[in-house]
Amino acid sequence: MSHAPIPKEVIFGPVPSRRLGRSLGINNIPPKTCSYSCVYCQLGRTLRMEAERRDFYDPAEIVQVTRKRVGELRDRGERINYLTFVPDGEPTLDLNLGRKISALKDLGIPIAVISNASLTGRADVREELSAADWVSLKVDAAHEETWKRVNRPHKSLSLEVIRKGILEFAREFEGTLVTETMLVSGTNDSEEEIAAVAEFLAAVKPKVAYIAIPTRPPAEPWVKPPSEETLAMAYAVFSERVPRVELLIGYEGDAFAASGDAAADILSITAVHPLREDALRKLLASDGADWSVVEGLLGEGKLVELEYRGHRFFLRALHQPS
Repeated sequence: MSHAPIPKEVIFGPVPSRRLGRSLGINNIPPKTCSYSCVYCQLGRTLRMEAERRDFYDPAEIVQVTRKRVGELRDRGERINYLTFVPDGEPTLDLNLGRKISALKDLGIPIAVISNASLTGRADVREELSAADWVSLKVDAAHEETWKRVNRPHKSLSLEVIRKGILEFAREFEGTLVTETMLVSGTNDSEEEIAAVAEFLAAVKPKVAYIAIPTRPPAEPWVKPPSEETLAMAYAVFSERVPRVELLIGYEGDAFAASGDAAADILSITAVHPLREDALRKLLASDGADWSVVEGLLGEGKLVELEYRGHRFFLRALHQPS
């Protein structure tokens, strides 16, 4: 079977993660191939809406480049807390996700998967996710109308099927299960919606229920984080039903790993993780480079600059110039 060529940014980081420490990312899905087109997505609107699993990249190649990168980082004394499947799309669309997880186990690094949970209704997806050590599932809404408004799912998906799948996975999974709920002002942050999500999470019993807000430029310009009062209310409502609740509302930091090739590092990281200006300047310094590298990438159309909540962010252009 022929596979798509693996892009240079298929392995990125390690990047600082608010939940996982230093995470080496594995970008196992082509750009913006997803079952959702969330209004708050940091990578823009979904280019390819899909809900059927398929073969994307050669599993052996993904495993090989991951092993090589881990070896390089270990030789330099870099710390890796997790290998994380966190592509710029939905990782469980990858038909070979389970094979990749299994093939990387012997590296001795815990494996995480950050999923939108849309395919948890499938037994094969639940089985493959069960091989990971840490899994995050998205639960942004409890009512279908809200779900469609905030996540804009593929038309073939059913919220009821997804909810049943999440509950079944939670009962089976022996690793660490967390959930993430992204709140968008005026969209899914009413007390009624938050209470309904919290009630569902009480049945899921995640190790941690994270409440997040948009901290990077969103797909839709009207998307805004909720007020501090709403966040406080959401935290209180969740805490009544789930033992451990945490807010994801801070800046992740700037402890990004540098390889010495500044342009490659910038494009690899910003393919999945938009960089704030201060973090980008520190990465350049680590690579022994200056701001002219950024200006060059902007001029070539490979990088885009965005402003959000008083900060400048840099994101890899989805459509790369030939």
